[in-house]
Amino acid sequence: MRHETTIVPCLEPEMLSVNAIDRQKHLGTWYFKAAVSHREADIQKFRVLDNIVFTMEERANDTLLLTGHMRMGDNCIKQTWTYHINLESNDLELEGRPQRKNLLWSGKWAECSECIIFQEIEPPLDKEKGTEDSLHRHMLYSRSSNSSDMVAIFLKNAACHNMQANVTPRQEKEFCT
Repeated sequence: MRHETTIVPCLEPEMLSVNAIDRQKHLGTWYFKAAVSHREADIQKFRVLDNIVFTMEERANDTLLLTGHMRMGDNCIKQTWTYHINLESNDLELEGRPQRKNLLWSGKWAECSECIIFQEIEPPLDKEKGTEDSLHRHMLYSRSSNSSDMVAIFLKNAACHNMQANVTPRQEKEFCT
């Protein structure tokens, strides 16, 4: 008896155009669920965090303010990032880091309609020395603090694209506010 093998291609993520984003749908509270990358160094900083909750707010002049409340041990850390919507391209510009490309993807890659994927790409500071100080990671955020199959699906699809390094927060402690 002969068995046929079917090769299923990797599911491609679906980019959201920052120019056409439904801002009302994407503003508000988001819970960090997982991060993936080709390299451990790109996601290492997430390993010390128990949980992260973000709030996205719209400011004047095509500006978004992202406020993160991160739990590290018994401490809460608050950090804010300002993103400018770049109307000529499909990315968000992080204030103070114009070399970093920030892309938004639908939650389709995690089979989650209440999710969003945020991708950060930064070229190496010294292109001749290689990629040690570059950055390339995808982060999954959900409207729900509860985990479900979305994380497993996200990790599976990322692995299909050779992103084997991953981290998911433990979420053992109370969320910071």
